[in-house]
Amino acid sequence: MSVEIKTRAVVLGGSLAGLFAARVLSDAYDDVIIVDRDKLVGVDGPRRGCPQSRHINGLLTGGQRAIESMYPGITAEMLADGVPKGDLGGTVRWYMLGRQLQQRDSDMLCVGPSRPKLEHHVRERTRALRNVTFAEHTDILGLQATPDGSRIIGAKVQRQGGLPETIDADLVVDATGRGSRTPVWLEELGYEPVTEDRKKVGLGYVTQYYRLNSDPFQGDLSINVVAHPKLPRGCIFAKTDGGRVEMTTYGILGDHPPTDQAGLFRWIDSLGVPEYTEALKDAELLTEPVAFRFPTTLRRRYEGMRRFPDGLLVTGDAVTCFNPVYAGGMTVAAKSALVMRDHLHTGASPRPLDYFRDLARDVVDPQWEMTHTIDLSFPGVEGRRTFAVRMALGFTRLVQIAATRDGAVTAAYVRAAGQVERPESLQRPKMMLRVLFQALRGPKIQPRKPVVRTAPERQPV
Repeated sequence: MSVEIKTRAVVLGGSLAGLFAARVLSDAYDDVIIVDRDKLVGVDGPRRGCPQSRHINGLLTGGQRAIESMYPGITAEMLADGVPKGDLGGTVRWYMLGRQLQQRDSDMLCVGPSRPKLEHHVRERTRALRNVTFAEHTDILGLQATPDGSRIIGAKVQRQGGLPETIDADLVVDATGRGSRTPVWLEELGYEPVTEDRKKVGLGYVTQYYRLNSDPFQGDLSINVVAHPKLPRGCIFAKTDGGRVEMTTYGILGDHPPTDQAGLFRWIDSLGVPEYTEALKDAELLTEPVAFRFPTTLRRRYEGMRRFPDGLLVTGDAVTCFNPVYAGGMTVAAKSALVMRDHLHTGASPRPLDYFRDLARDVVDPQWEMTHTIDLSFPGVEGRRTFAVRMALGFTRLVQIAATRDGAVTAAYVRAAGQVERPESLQRPKMMLRVLFQALRGPKIQPRKPVVRTAPERQPV
């Protein structure tokens, strides 16, 4: 009589990166266990273990498409649950270098769920998988390896009120975020230190939710001001679920928005966007201003290691933390899961270094290089401004100027920024000629859309 041997994967961390990993692992393993110290099941609000869930987490089109491929129909489910939608080029009002870009539909579906709403839908779809279970209220203590350290065979955990134990696993995936302990655990097993790239950006942002008594959007989904060297402050002002508007405003290199209400409104006024000022003067305040600090970007280059233990993969922010103002984190986490899926084979374990190399080449490198280059446009950000970087910055500036005149340039730009096409798509000969022709004419001032009052004006709270 043959005995069926079941396979098991353990995911450390139950945020989006962990949920995406569990989804693809469920197709290759008999059992998948998600371990997290938080309560996860049934939670539909911000979580203690995810402090950024109180802030805007922009879902780029590349991420939306990746999530839809893993959970068919989830976009329609979110729209039915009150999540607004638009087009990243056509109904998002972009301000760059202080000028509004020409709007044009770009076939870039943009959905606007709050982070808790998105997590809830992804979690419920993941929980519905028959072979996925959640180990909630469980601390992650470390990895269990073979005596020679060549393979990871489990995760050491401690459930609330229990004793330390080991969950045996054929594969462990670290999705614990920026604070990942994998580099420490690897050194304890005798592996070389993982190379880390860090860049100080000194980012700080504040978020508040409103219900408006006016309509500054006039059919748009969001009004976004992007920081630039002459004004290193920015803001995202967007419709979201529940008929609310969420606002996250930010500054870099220590120039951070205040959390007192009067000071916050003065900060927003300093951005020079009348739509913000008009909409907020009689808005209903739904939350207090909440601050978040992001001192440095971080990239762990696992792809460059000479050795790596079998039975272990790393994903999401545990690999790379981008500057969050570019809204790439969730999209990279979703795309990382698709790379992981490509390395899962029934009856065979993935080869970690092959996975990390593909992850770097196909997902991390394009986003890292683009955001790293833009960060270096701010003189106070430390880093080598090579000839290639200076050329890239100059071309990006030309693209942004050209986009104030030409919606086709805007559409191409957001397709790259939205992680649907690689950044070098903007350097195709026809697009480069278009950019140069329009940029040489200088920036164009777009007519502003009016702010229409939807309720009698009243005194601000």
